[in-house]
Amino acid sequence: MIKLQHVNKYFYKNEAREIHALCDINLTIEDGEFTLFSGASGCGKTTLLNVIGALDTIDSGKIFFDEKEISLLSEDARTTLRLNEIGFVFQAYNLIPVLSVEENIGFVMKLRGFSDKEIKKRVLEISAMLEIDDKLKSLPNALSGGQQQRVAVARAVAAKPKIILADEPTANLDSKNSQKLMNMMRELNEKEGVSILFASHDELILNSVRRVVKLNDGVIVDD
Repeated sequence: MIKLQHVNKYFYKNEAREIHALCDINLTIEDGEFTLFSGASGCGKTTLLNVIGALDTIDSGKIFFDEKEISLLSEDARTTLRLNEIGFVFQAYNLIPVLSVEENIGFVMKLRGFSDKEIKKRVLEISAMLEIDDKLKSLPNALSGGQQQRVAVARAVAAKPKIILADEPTANLDSKNSQKLMNMMRELNEKEGVSILFASHDELILNSVRRVVKLNDGVIVDD
C-alpha cells in the first residue's frame, strides 16, 4: 500500500545546525499491517509517521500511496488524501470540545459527505465495538482519558480509511486502559482490515504488534 524510496527529511535549528531526521529511508507497508515504529525520543519515528500521513513534506526521495506518488502532490491534494484515506490518532486526542462524542466520531464522515443515516449507523457500530456507546451524548470534558482516546480512535476509523496512524496513543493512559485500547485496536485491525501504524516506545505496544521497525538517529536499524 505504501512505499518509501530513499526518503530524507531535514530540520533546521538555525543556519549553522542541520538535523537529518530521516536518513535514506526505504520501507514498504502492506495492506492490513499492525506495525510499530520504535526507538528513543528524537529517533525519527513520529517524523516517519507524519511523512507517511502527508502531514510533513520530505526533502528528497519518493513516497507512494497505492502507487500514487504523494510526495509530488499539491497541498490541496494532500489534504484530500488525508481526509479520504488516512485516519489519525494523536497523543493529545484533539477532540472538538464543543461537540458531543457522537458528533466527534462522525465529524470526518460529515466532511466526506456521508448521509446522516450512514453516519448514525456507523457511529453506533464503532462506538459499541469500542465500548463508548453509552457516552454518545457526552462532551469530551466529561470523559476519562481512556474514554477520550477511544473516541479519538473511533473518529479515526469511522470513515473506513485505508490506514490509521497513531502517535503515542497510550502515553496518557494507565496500564489497564492501555491494554484495553490495544486489544480494541487489534480487533479493529482484524475485523475492519484497516492497517494501523504506531509511533511509540511503549513496551505494551511493542509486545502487541506483528512487526517492529526500529529507528535510531533517523535510520532504520532493524525491521
